[in-house]
Amino acid sequence: MPEILVLYYSRGGSVARLARQIARGVEEVPGVQARLRTVPPVAAVTQQAAPPVPEDGAPYVEARDLAECAGLVLGSPTRFGNMAAPMKHFLDGLGAEWASGTLAGKPAAVFTSTATQHGGQESTLLSMHVPLLHHGCLIVGIPYTEPLLSSTRSGGTPYGASHVAGAQDDPQPSDEEAALARALGRRLADIAARLVR
Repeated sequence: MPEILVLYYSRGGSVARLARQIARGVEEVPGVQARLRTVPPVAAVTQQAAPPVPEDGAPYVEARDLAECAGLVLGSPTRFGNMAAPMKHFLDGLGAEWASGTLAGKPAAVFTSTATQHGGQESTLLSMHVPLLHHGCLIVGIPYTEPLLSSTRSGGTPYGASHVAGAQDDPQPSDEEAALARALGRRLADIAARLVR
């Protein structure tokens, strides 16, 4: 059964909740499963290694997760219009996977969360597309055939799913954000299922 790797970094919980919505969408496609994984945090000064398993949430990603997946969805909070350092650090370490073509030909999508409506969602999503293109992934977005994309008053873009946490840092996606995240998961899973036949 093909699996979609839903890989994310989340600090305040918003991206993790969006990841679970995407995973729900993936599993709405018959015969496809979601595999939730996260990347460990990084720090400028490391005093001790990160534990091999996080205290809660999804397990840390391993190289085999990338090799075994039929498609990939990357999620990161926005940091000044770009992905967060832990996700960038993880992607920067994929030289062997790039050289061997581990992700080449696999569909991939992205998602993010910001504190404000104009906090850099689209630039973050676009910046996450770049390494995926270098790996030979087939970029999947949310088309305007999804009616909510034209009516949402918070997150949701054609470049990927998104969430606006607001001044109170609310990690819960709105109904529209959750629906668009599930739509992205379904779309990616459907494309991946067609490609593995």
